[in-house]
Amino acid sequence: MMIEKILITSGSFIIFFLGSLHLAYTFFTNKFQPYKNDKLESEMKNATPVLTRRTTMWNAWIGFNASHSLGAIYFGLVNFLFAQNDLELFRNVPALLWLDLAFLLFFLFLGIKYWFRIPLTGIIISTLCFAGATIILLQK
Repeated sequence: MMIEKILITSGSFIIFFLGSLHLAYTFFTNKFQPYKNDKLESEMKNATPVLTRRTTMWNAWIGFNASHSLGAIYFGLVNFLFAQNDLELFRNVPALLWLDLAFLLFFLFLGIKYWFRIPLTGIIISTLCFAGATIILLQK
């Protein structure tokens, strides 16, 4: 198997896994509830954003976490499928590689600024995998 295929597959799996775990945490655990602060959760369930009164800050919080998860899952699945079925697509359309790197670099920015070590570590590894694959694919 070509190293670039392994790198894209590995990087894709990491993001897919993190997104899937995040989605499971969002809907099936209490991991995104305020820690030892039931009052904050209650306030979020009763507060609305300035943008609209048709939702609450709590519903927006859950929705943002779920959509964030789905974006990561989609990124991971699409790139995995491309790597497995049509690796040449990356060579023929190098913009895909650059868009993938831009996506991961933005996740890296978010991870550094807002997240904690575990997702940040995964994003760093995935970004390095995609960067390595990009260098290899664009040289051939």
